[in-house]
Amino acid sequence: MERVDITTYDKYIKGLMDISRAITSDLYIEDILKLIVLVTARVTGVEICSLWLLDEEANPPVLKLKASQTIEPEYLKDRILGMNEGIVGYVATTRRPMIIADVLQEPLFKEKKMAEKLGLVSMLSVPMQVRGEKLIGVFNCFTADSHPFSETEVYLIQTIANQAAVAILNTELLVQTRVIQEELETRKLVERAKEILMKRRNKTGEEAYRWIQKRSMSTRVSMRQIAEAILISEELE
Repeated sequence: MERVDITTYDKYIKGLMDISRAITSDLYIEDILKLIVLVTARVTGVEICSLWLLDEEANPPVLKLKASQTIEPEYLKDRILGMNEGIVGYVATTRRPMIIADVLQEPLFKEKKMAEKLGLVSMLSVPMQVRGEKLIGVFNCFTADSHPFSETEVYLIQTIANQAAVAILNTELLVQTRVIQEELETRKLVERAKEILMKRRNKTGEEAYRWIQKRSMSTRVSMRQIAEAILISEELE
């Protein structure tokens, strides 16, 4: 690898630090994705960064465009590629970086109208992986001028992409953990509310649960809120 310019290196390190801080923050996935593309575009000086995430729940799996710092919102909406489609699909499948000198001349590139409109020329696409194994998505960088991405640039952007993959995976796990925790807390509250109803109204456990459920549906509030109201009323008596 060629020698790294110290100023460029420092910029990339600062970008990695921003993404690393996101891993331990309370940001949710949408904020994490915005942060990643903004930080990378800032430290690399590229025109546009775009981030595609792998949706493994789809059958077959697909890649969905989730973030870009400058592309119009309508372009971001419902952009989906298969694992065998375009540069993004190729990089996701091979799990290897790909450099395109001129996207308008590249047969695999699917978004030529977008590139013409925004004046995009060169492109670097890298896989986003955790520990070099689990694929999270694909990260793209575009320049407005012809740009031969150096080995150093590829290495550093790949490092950012992999760090971003860790941030995204951790955020998804955090969200899942919070959802599970909230579900457990709700169940505990509903159980306590059931006991109060069984005692107050001489109901069975199933009858008490159905009462809370029906009350939730008729008032259009959550079962947790109904349970909390029952507990509060018990405390006030």
